[in-house]
Amino acid sequence: MKERILKRFSDEIAALERELKVDLPKEIQRARELGDLRENAEYKAAKERQEIVNARIAMLKKRVGEISLLNLDRIPHDRAGFGSTVHLRDGNGDAIVYQLVMPEESDFEKGMISTSSPIGRAILNKEEGDEVRVTTPSGVRTFEVIKILTIHDDE
Repeated sequence: MKERILKRFSDEIAALERELKVDLPKEIQRARELGDLRENAEYKAAKERQEIVNARIAMLKKRVGEISLLNLDRIPHDRAGFGSTVHLRDGNGDAIVYQLVMPEESDFEKGMISTSSPIGRAILNKEEGDEVRVTTPSGVRTFEVIKILTIHDDE
């Protein structure tokens, strides 16, 4: 899971660096050839894109550093934590399954919720049989933890 995110980020960084070092300089050069830079929309747009790309690269590199330091050994073996698949039962008896993931991977439609989301935070460190209470815009929802598969179980 950690490796998948790091690969996705490094691929995006490589694409952005190519844009920054190859594509944008060509656009800037083409715009310069059009004449007066003070009223040159193409030049201005290319320079603004350059700033955006630089900021995105910096943010991605910072995030790669943070994720690289994530120690999977510190994730509990017997409670819900990052990477866990958690089976819940709601008050109506309906079964719900969530996987706790990093914010970059969250996709509620696929049952992948961030550990920093309200429900993700409520599930963290719960054990089978525990009750989970989550405050939502429509009120407090209560779930029972039925089953937990941790990241260590998937190995």
